[in-house]
Amino acid sequence: MLALSPNESATAVSSLSGDPDQLFKAGRFAQADQAYARLLRKNSADAHALAQRGRIALLSNRFEQARGFLTEAVRLAPGDAFANRQLAECHIRQDDLPPAVPLLRATGDATDAAFADQYASVTGAPYRLQGAQETRLPFVSVDPLPSVWASVNGAEPQPFLIDTGATLALSTATAEQAGLRAAATSITHPAGQTLTTYHGVMPSFGLGDITLGTVPVVWYDLRMPALPDGTKPAGVIGTTLLYHFIATMDYAGHALVLRRKTAAQARRAQAEAARRGSDRLPLWLAADHLPCTLGSVNDYGPRVASVDTGGMGLGILMTEENAKRAGVAIDYDHPQNSGGMPSYLITPARISLGRAVGRNVPGVVGAWPWLDMFGFETVGNFTHEFLRSRAITFDYADMNLYVTVNGGAGQERRTRSGG
Repeated sequence: MLALSPNESATAVSSLSGDPDQLFKAGRFAQADQAYARLLRKNSADAHALAQRGRIALLSNRFEQARGFLTEAVRLAPGDAFANRQLAECHIRQDDLPPAVPLLRATGDATDAAFADQYASVTGAPYRLQGAQETRLPFVSVDPLPSVWASVNGAEPQPFLIDTGATLALSTATAEQAGLRAAATSITHPAGQTLTTYHGVMPSFGLGDITLGTVPVVWYDLRMPALPDGTKPAGVIGTTLLYHFIATMDYAGHALVLRRKTAAQARRAQAEAARRGSDRLPLWLAADHLPCTLGSVNDYGPRVASVDTGGMGLGILMTEENAKRAGVAIDYDHPQNSGGMPSYLITPARISLGRAVGRNVPGVVGAWPWLDMFGFETVGNFTHEFLRSRAITFDYADMNLYVTVNGGAGQERRTRSGG
């Protein structure tokens, strides 16, 4: 259950108590689930309540519960694109691709259809793991984003950025060099541009002492920042790959650590987090590849927060509304451009994930589409400058997030500047 911030009155919360949709929108997942359960006791054929209970279970990778609720929701409302998509995602996260194909085709969405064609082209089990139980990949660099060496189809390793707000993606040049063929294409319009995405399957992807076989992947003309030596990354390692592991982004130790999702490896990750003095927080996975946890800005929170690590030069991204709620000053005199969207600089006095605190961390506010993507509100997105002196572990086995308490973006920036 989420704690109330000083800015949230008991009256405001009480007003949500009878409306499960509003509770879900506010990020009060346990309370929303209980409210949907009450609706279902009155009407067991409420397809919306079933789909929402499935959605809440899926946030925590409670696959059996999610599958049960969503299967019944689709049976009652076979034309419901949302329920079909959620049930497909339940199968996809378990690497059970065949049942996802007809569900994605049933949504009527062209991008879903492209993924359906991609998954239908997979022969055999996807993401087959070979090699060690864990591997440590040294960072090529920490800035502008962390990067590591990885190998496509056994070729010489190339640098890949790590970005938890992304999926696994290659540049078009990398895909062509590897001889990949597209099973489907889709068209999107990011920042007012037209982008063609190619959907295919990579025979193997090598990460240190671990190799994954038969890996669904996309490629397009990626706009990626150059590494400090001018090298262009070959692609991006995102959460659709990372959630197959217990993944630690050890910024302080300059390494990515990948562990298999076994009980023994989960215990090792937990013990290592304890030695580091890390806080344990809940981990939710939203919109198929975006990790979320609990965070606060000043005295606003704890509330649900996303952890998309790809914000170069930034530690926090917020909406204007939430920045004002948190008492954060917004610099309207120096407008910025974030992917074609107007944005404005902020420097919150304090942001935190649990007891991990960053002070005077650089950020921006803008009209971020998180509510549309997630279906629930977030206090903000915690990203690179907040994390770059910490170790953060995404435990996709037990759905916990561990973040080191000591260090912090504000302290790190002052250290680098000699303050």
